[in-house]
Amino acid sequence: MTTFWVPDLLGDGFEQLTLPLGHDDEGSVVATLVRSIPNRLSRVTGPLADVDVLYVHGWSDFFFQTELAHFWTRLGARFYALDLRKYGRSLREGHTPGYIESLETYDEDIAAAREVMARDAGTRRLVLMGHSTGGLTLTLWAARHPDAASAIVLNSPWLELQLGAVGRQALAPLVGVRAKFDPRGTHPAVDLGYYTRAQNELGSLPPSVDMSVWRPPRGFATHPGWLNAVIQGHRTVAAGVEVGAPALVLLSKRFTSPFTWSEALTTSDSVLVVDDIARAATRIGSLVTIARIDGAIHDVFLSAAEPRRQAYDALEQWIIGCLDPRHPLLFGATDPRP
Repeated sequence: MTTFWVPDLLGDGFEQLTLPLGHDDEGSVVATLVRSIPNRLSRVTGPLADVDVLYVHGWSDFFFQTELAHFWTRLGARFYALDLRKYGRSLREGHTPGYIESLETYDEDIAAAREVMARDAGTRRLVLMGHSTGGLTLTLWAARHPDAASAIVLNSPWLELQLGAVGRQALAPLVGVRAKFDPRGTHPAVDLGYYTRAQNELGSLPPSVDMSVWRPPRGFATHPGWLNAVIQGHRTVAAGVEVGAPALVLLSKRFTSPFTWSEALTTSDSVLVVDDIARAATRIGSLVTIARIDGAIHDVFLSAAEPRRQAYDALEQWIIGCLDPRHPLLFGATDPRP
């Protein structure tokens, strides 16, 4: 276990720090913070030079998206990515990968990360960025800490179950019973590996990083205790929350069923029913922008070149408009008001 920054597996410009989180019934628990710092010029002149970004990955995942980090550091922001407990760099022998019984437990991981970030550079504006389950986790965290973030970016956030609200309501009691009596029981495997195949065909996954353990092709096994935690999160979102900051939700335009292979899986979301997510996103706050990216896959920043470019363009335009006081969206040369 390291208590200081050391070089990260992603290579030059990336460092990691282990965050001790105590113990649970599976042993010692840690989170891991990865950072990338902008160059000296960007730290001075970048429009986001007073911003820290905290990124949280999705289910059966970890941080490896160097292009995403470089996007933020080019704008002057300090970029931090958190491998949550029992994921990626934080996974230890004896752990059930990704297992949690309440998403609120991740408050400890986030608090530890924020403490280090403040120690690094003092108190700065915070941008939260979450993908899939990480998007759900950060949405709920922001609603519990409404003054913490200046902006929230959600990349295909898992805000509703794939069965929709009616299916979730029907399933929830059954999952709740199993979570109480058999929390680490097994579920039938439903991931056939086609989402990973789509990313491989697009060349989205870095060849230099071994994905086999931290990001297996068919995902981690799922368990009733974990699924119950996610469903409780979905129920909270469905009732309406307030994240307390402008939010950008990036989604594909289309969903394709992942139960048989087709080339459409390389140009659409095959994990979440994106129309349901778009509807759920309207319930997370009072100022929500939804950007639908044609040709994007579930992680829009791992899509083919053109939809990925569109996603970065949408993100840059939106974040500069939100956070850069020099931008004409906020302080134009001509005041349009009478």
